[in-house]
Amino acid sequence: MRIWFNKTFSTISAVFNNLRQCYSADEVTIICTHNHPTASAFIAADETYLEPADLSGVAYLEWCVQFCAKNRIDLFWPGKEAALISQHHHLFKILGVQVLSVADHQTLTLLHNKADFYSALDPAVAQTMDFIAVNDVEGFDKAVATLSLTHEKLCVKPAVSVYGLGFRILDTRRDSITQLLKGVEYQISLAELRQGMINTPTFETLLVMEHLGGHEWSVDCAGRQGELLCAVQRKKSMQAGHGQTIDNNPELAGMVERLTAQYRLNGIFNIQFKDGVNGPRLLEINPRPSGGFGMACLSGANLAQIALRGFKGETIEPPTIKYGLQVTEVNRPVIIGN
Repeated sequence: MRIWFNKTFSTISAVFNNLRQCYSADEVTIICTHNHPTASAFIAADETYLEPADLSGVAYLEWCVQFCAKNRIDLFWPGKEAALISQHHHLFKILGVQVLSVADHQTLTLLHNKADFYSALDPAVAQTMDFIAVNDVEGFDKAVATLSLTHEKLCVKPAVSVYGLGFRILDTRRDSITQLLKGVEYQISLAELRQGMINTPTFETLLVMEHLGGHEWSVDCAGRQGELLCAVQRKKSMQAGHGQTIDNNPELAGMVERLTAQYRLNGIFNIQFKDGVNGPRLLEINPRPSGGFGMACLSGANLAQIALRGFKGETIEPPTIKYGLQVTEVNRPVIIGN
């Protein structure tokens, strides 16, 4: 089987490594494309090709179809333009190519915008933190006043963001220079943020939220059209550099199973939670492998293999997960070019 992974995050290397643990190169050929010649994912792939850097949208979709035909692809596992590609499986089916999309176009679009996602989510499926979406300083002021009545600390995050980019805790006591000199991370002066909003009459949707101060969990999952095949919970230490623990929180397990069914999730995906005063709350669903995917697979669950076997319609026996195992990642230097 020739499997193509197009441009995506560098963490896809962990997926390649896990596939190679259980399939020989004769059984599965891993093909990776990227628009940068020194992409780190190339190191773990069997075949690598450069993508045109200037294509997006329909033009990129057409290039993908041509690439599949030219390179005899059996299974396309998309990263870039995943939502668009999910709408056009038929273009690939004509060529005999299967496409592994995490969800349909409507769901992938919904997950991309946290304001829309949180608003549409049924609380019976999973609980989110209290939040208010704002687009101007007037809305921001009202949101802060309202949420401050019931929450001691607030935070903000763009509605469209990855890897926690833009997340900040609102600091009502210190200015930015004090935060800078004290080395305070992920905080922003409320007064200075507000002044910036005054200078910018309207801005892209920002979420004002209760701050969740407890443990964070990252749950790496393999699914098959809404059926949860396997999920590995990684509980992150409250202290940086102290690793993570393979956990078995039943409340999280229930939410993960319901979310998988609700959105008919498929393949490999990641769901994140954080603990607050009222218990664990859903942060986001990432329709892709997480940054810690490799650590999750140290638990005894090869999620890449499970996802692929599930896609092929095979019977999946639940793996034995090593709960309580403490894991971390260690960087190692590699040569990516000469």
